[in-house]
Parts: sequence; C-alpha cells; structure tokens
Amino acid sequence: MITLYHCMSARSFRPLWMLEELGMPYELQMLPFPPRVTQKTYLAINPLGTVPALFDGDVRMTESAAICQYLAARAGKTPLDVSSEDPGFAAYLNYLHFGEATLTFPQTLVLRYAYFETAARRQPQVADDYAKWFLARLRTLEPVLDSHDYMAADRFTAADISVGYALLLAEHLGLKSRFTPAVLAYWERLRLRDGFQRAMAAQQKAALAQGVSTVPAPDVRPAA
Repeated sequence: MITLYHCMSARSFRPLWMLEELGMPYELQMLPFPPRVTQKTYLAINPLGTVPALFDGDVRMTESAAICQYLAARAGKTPLDVSSEDPGFAAYLNYLHFGEATLTFPQTLVLRYAYFETAARRQPQVADDYAKWFLARLRTLEPVLDSHDYMAADRFTAADISVGYALLLAEHLGLKSRFTPAVLAYWERLRLRDGFQRAMAAQQKAALAQGVSTVPAPDVRPAA
C-alpha cells in the first residue's frame, strides 16, 4: 500500500491527484502546515520536514514532480506516462519539471515574503517581483496552449498535473485574474477533471477524519 503524507493543497497535492487519476489504492496521512513546525514527530518520517513524503514498500520519495513520474512509470500502460519512443517525450519531461522548478519556486517566495514572515520581516517588493517573475514565465505557455489542449503528447499526462498544481497555488495567491486567455482556459479544463475533483474531496475528507484543518496550505491569510 502506498502511503502519502500531505498538507491541504500543498505540493503533495500533485501525487495525490496522480494517485486519483491512476486509480491506485493509497493511504493518506494529513498533516498541519507547515509540518516541520506544527508536528515535530514528522521529522522522524521525513527529516526535511516537508511534504510530500511517499512510501511504497522500500521506496521513499519527497519530490512532488519526481513522484508523479514514478507513479506514471509504476502504473505500467497509462496515458499519463509518455514513453521515450514517443515524439512528445522531451516536452513531457520538460513541462513535468517546469511546473515545479520554474512555476512553483517563485510563488514560494511570494508566500514567504508576503504572508509567512512576521510583519517586521515581510518584503512586499520582493513578493511583488517574484509574482511578476512567475507570471512572465507562465506567459510562455500561452502559445503552446493556444494550439494544444495539454502540455505534451496531445493528451493529459503527469506533466499537466505538475503544471496544474502551480496554477492551483497561483489561484490561492490571487493571481488567477492575471492568467492569459489560453492558460486560463487550460486551468478551467484541468479543474473539471474527475481525478482533480476526487483529489480535492479526498484531502477534505481525510483532514476532517484526522482532525486537521481544512484550510488550504498555504493559508495566505496574513500572519499576526
């Protein structure tokens, strides 16, 4: 049985969404955000103190995009994976990692310097600069999505889950209104998927059952 450690709508939503799309059985362990601060015992499970942490037998993984790639390969024949023989393979790998390294990274700095730091340490200019950094890189997807429904291989793949999570985070940060038209249409298409809806419902149900707040992580309400 796969076990996934997860915070509401954090990066660990990528593997949760992937598991639901694949129909794989899993156990979902919910944690308050950020777990390295709010649940110190978690450091014995993942010394990084971050989510996701995925266990599959002897396998332990902590990188959300890599977990999506692993699950796609582990599932065998699935349209969510792209083989090395497929002409879309390079684009698949590129956008699978683009979603985390290029689109999610700048948003974490927006979160830190606009919301998570104490009032004395917040840096509005830094947060605004990194929001612009994110949006500039997001705009590079506009010509791709203007002519294709998905990021690679002309079908929904793990690459779309990686990019899709970055768009979910951007929506939490109030950046959705600044999406370009094709990106916005793409995001609306993704969030209508049954797998996405099941993943959203699964985290809500598990959080309630385990006594964890259902407020999405990151919670962008200003800190006291």
